[in-house]
Amino acid sequence: MRTKTLDQLAALQKTPSNVRNICILAHVDHGKTTLADALVASNGIISQRMAGKLRYMDSREDEQERGITMKSSAISLFYQKDEDKYLINLIDSPGHVDFSSEVSTAVRLCDGAVVLVDVVEGVCPQTHAVLRQAWLENIKPVLVLNKIDRLVLELKMSPLEAHVHLQQILEQVNLLTNELFTSEAMEKTSTEIDKLQRSTSREADPQSYDWTTLEDEDENMENKNIYFSPDQDNVVFASALDGWGFRISHFAELWAQKLGMSNKVLQKTLWGDYYLNVKNKRVMKGAQSKGKKPLFVQFVLEQIWAVYESIVISRDKEKTDKIVKSLKLKVSARDARHNDPRVQLQAVTSQWLPVSSAVLDVVVNNLPSPLQMTEERVEKLMCSHIQRFDSLPEQTQHLKQHFLSCNPTTDTPVIVFVSKMFPVERWQLPQNKQRPLTEEELQIRRDIARKRHAEKMASEEGKRDSNTEESEKTEDVPTGEAPDTATNGVAIEAGEASSDLGGHVFIAFARVFSGTVKKGCTLYVLGPKHDPGKVLDKPDLEGEITPGMTVRDLSSSQHITRFTVKDLYLFMGRELEEMEEIPAGNILGIGGLEDHILKSGTISSTVACPAFTEMFFDADPIVRVAIEPAHPGDMAAVIQGLKLLNQADPCVQVLVQETGEHVIITAGEVHLHRCIEDLQERYAKVEVSVSAPIVPFRETIIEPPKVDRVNEAIQDQNQPIKAAVTREGETEDENGLGEGLIEVYTSNRKCVLHVRAAPLPESVTCLLSNHPTIIKSLDQNTTARFSDKSECESEVKMNFATIEALKDLKAKLKKEFEHSGDFWKDAVDQIWSFGPRRNGPNILLNRIPGYQRPSVWSSIEKSTCSMQCRNFDSSVVNGFQMATLSGPLCDEPMIGVCFVVEKWDYVNVESSSVKSRTKRSAQPQVNGEVKVSSRSRTDANCDENLDCDSTEEDSHVSKQKQVAFGPFSGQLMSCMRDGCRRSYQAQPQRLSVAMYKCTIQATTEVLGKLYAVLSKRNGRVISDEMKEGTQIFSVQATLPVIESFGFAQDIRKKTSGLASPQLTFSHWETLDIDPFWTPTTEEEYTHFGEKADSDNRARTYMNSVRKRKGLKVDEKIVEHGEKQRTLTKMK
Repeated sequence: MRTKTLDQLAALQKTPSNVRNICILAHVDHGKTTLADALVASNGIISQRMAGKLRYMDSREDEQERGITMKSSAISLFYQKDEDKYLINLIDSPGHVDFSSEVSTAVRLCDGAVVLVDVVEGVCPQTHAVLRQAWLENIKPVLVLNKIDRLVLELKMSPLEAHVHLQQILEQVNLLTNELFTSEAMEKTSTEIDKLQRSTSREADPQSYDWTTLEDEDENMENKNIYFSPDQDNVVFASALDGWGFRISHFAELWAQKLGMSNKVLQKTLWGDYYLNVKNKRVMKGAQSKGKKPLFVQFVLEQIWAVYESIVISRDKEKTDKIVKSLKLKVSARDARHNDPRVQLQAVTSQWLPVSSAVLDVVVNNLPSPLQMTEERVEKLMCSHIQRFDSLPEQTQHLKQHFLSCNPTTDTPVIVFVSKMFPVERWQLPQNKQRPLTEEELQIRRDIARKRHAEKMASEEGKRDSNTEESEKTEDVPTGEAPDTATNGVAIEAGEASSDLGGHVFIAFARVFSGTVKKGCTLYVLGPKHDPGKVLDKPDLEGEITPGMTVRDLSSSQHITRFTVKDLYLFMGRELEEMEEIPAGNILGIGGLEDHILKSGTISSTVACPAFTEMFFDADPIVRVAIEPAHPGDMAAVIQGLKLLNQADPCVQVLVQETGEHVIITAGEVHLHRCIEDLQERYAKVEVSVSAPIVPFRETIIEPPKVDRVNEAIQDQNQPIKAAVTREGETEDENGLGEGLIEVYTSNRKCVLHVRAAPLPESVTCLLSNHPTIIKSLDQNTTARFSDKSECESEVKMNFATIEALKDLKAKLKKEFEHSGDFWKDAVDQIWSFGPRRNGPNILLNRIPGYQRPSVWSSIEKSTCSMQCRNFDSSVVNGFQMATLSGPLCDEPMIGVCFVVEKWDYVNVESSSVKSRTKRSAQPQVNGEVKVSSRSRTDANCDENLDCDSTEEDSHVSKQKQVAFGPFSGQLMSCMRDGCRRSYQAQPQRLSVAMYKCTIQATTEVLGKLYAVLSKRNGRVISDEMKEGTQIFSVQATLPVIESFGFAQDIRKKTSGLASPQLTFSHWETLDIDPFWTPTTEEEYTHFGEKADSDNRARTYMNSVRKRKGLKVDEKIVEHGEKQRTLTKMK
């Protein structure tokens, strides 16, 4: 039974200093939901016996079946420590990598995190991921070392061995924390130096700045040490399944009373290399060197080991009774007689060392309240990393104080952030549930029941010989007098009973950062592109925002809608409780926002509030499938279901391809299965057909190989141009100038380009792939500087950290290019553009003689050079973007390719006219003829301008300026695209496949079967290390994404469930096989045969993609036709 009512929880919400918003983070199967059950049981919501078995926070059926959490769910808990009462808003998050987006939505709303680590498996990949997410959101973590019972029962460790093992686990976690802190400290250093350099009031030399003062100037001294240490009371040792957990301070207080020692001394020395000198009763250092038992082993672990030994291992009833009596516990007779020793153990340990008290004590003492939000976190929420906070409008900057004060008064502006939208069945809403009867309604129903009983008795006495049917009718007549129906004291309104409670609604998962949200108040919904600087200048803003407008009604320049709050909810695990108002600092649910917010959004009572920055998602969607209904008539239902799925899942992406296919993109195989089930059973409610997974590839080129496939030296390095896979409509007469240089003309033969393709150095490709956001900010700033707008209006004000990151990127690129050979000399300053999408891992170099265009780095160099771009400069860049977005092999984006433009000339009018007349019959060009005729009207002026070679280009461009976005710009764009594709085909072509990093933990018995499954799927083992003190191997491997489907089921089947893989996207890997390879030497014919029909992975992958996209595939459909025959049972 619940210990606290809803009114008591609502009263605690109004005291932000006693509110804690926390989330539980860990790797999959490290015990998050089991720990959450123990915390929920402390409030009487579930039974203590069912904690760890019920999985109360996993409300979905598939979560219970799979045994993993798939969505974040919240609950509000009450905790009292001494005289203080606290409200704990707890969010249980998934640990599987496919659902890491749910972790991001939970972390954004919290101020602290409880990080769990399984002491047997140790630090796993997802542990690193969740710690990084916590650091990026500036929330403070505490550590719980869980499943210590496995050290006793599974690994059979002694207390001393367990102590050493726990120290190693703690060191691993602190090592990850140190890496995250180091990078953050360096960024802070750069920011502080920038403030000193821009400060006019200080006379100190910026070069003499001491970065070590960052911590010394921190007002909160308790935040100085960011490491986990038991003596600082931020580590809990626990076994959530057995229901026990403790902190160092618990045993320090206990033994201080028994030994007559100082509590503070034991608090500092109970963990570490200390031992007790029995003679002097003093704590001495050097337990390991002197062969003494550490205090933690002697006073803590040996006590716990003794309990497990007597209850579980030896089952000694006398020792058990002695332990229960000495600890002054009360164990029920039912538990004492139970056949399962774990039940007896839980009955003892849950009273001796309750895990809920230990964890909630750490949360209350160490994790911050909403009032303790740092200024740094507020600035990160309000301002993106590429923009300075002081560049925001003054009204927006004033909102920072409202964030920090967390003031719930009515005159404070309301600021709410919605991290996700999640579906709830309509009948589960509080207003649609059955409600308990009041005392008045119960009295009325009692009177009706007495009257009915009296009439029944009278009818039986007067008509004993009457027909049974007549008696039944007399019994049925009074039953219709009751206005409502009742079941077990619960009433259902007549209107509600007849209404349709099917379907579902979307509830916003949100947190109030300022003000108080009340029912009936009107708030603004701010889109992700909302810019308060532009909106505040509009005089008629209220006229543009109509109350009934939804997000579908907005134009491209509108980003604000308005709505009235109708439903507010408090999260209670599987249930929702209706609220009238929610003050600042609390987590809440808001109904009625499905038409205003797609996935996440910002809600405020003022338009001066900026849109919150985007959340960090650790796992990008990579697995694609095409969806279509099993019956064509259900297409409308599938389309509507996909829209709802896109809104309900923060990670999934839904799009329509050019072919008309509806495609969903998910983070992994488990995520895909869940999305398909939700689509069929919840959103579309029709049967759908799912295509084979669509895995992305990348196209690249390499240096000409020096050996063939049988390791023989290649004599002729010239590679033929592969023209077999050109697009439909492309001409195959390529004008090669030798050594990979391609010459291409526009359709009207008036412009010529020389393009060369070269593979980028691998280190440069990695740099570009790892910094797409920085490159995007560079492109935005550069585009703004070269646009027609004034610089003050268009230029994006980048903060110092972004400028420093760009300078660092440029320096690294310059260094790598210098080490890569003479071909890349001065390549950094010649960069024209990045692609595809202007921030990809491909570059366009400008090596056109005499064309000195402004550098892409001009925004960070602040150069005053008066260089100008040529006309149609953007057409060349757009052609490059088109070419890198869709390569010639299978229309996939390119990676690691550099295109060099070595010539861009305009052919003079006379020669172009001759060429156009000679080729008019062979290549009719409508646009070209129009341009020639238009030029013929101004031949006199053109001849005057063409007398000087230096003004030849200007004269041509001046005639074309009036059609800058007309036919010629399109011709130049297509010409550049074709030139890039042909120069690409002049080099050795390769496919790059997406690779998973596979982490598997398995015992020695199944290692052979594990390696067999990996090799079958073209996987490669990187490392395999045995964990000290265990028989468990930690195997790191890489696996192609296209080969990963069904891998988890296959590996569990082969290893009898003893190995379970965790897949995360790692990198792109180039297949060292030419998709067009055919044997050419005697050795290759001998090894591969005349037809070379052995499996070519690159060609297989390429053909599968081309078939799916409807492109031409060069393969034999019928082979050896004369040998074909009809197969029957008789033949």
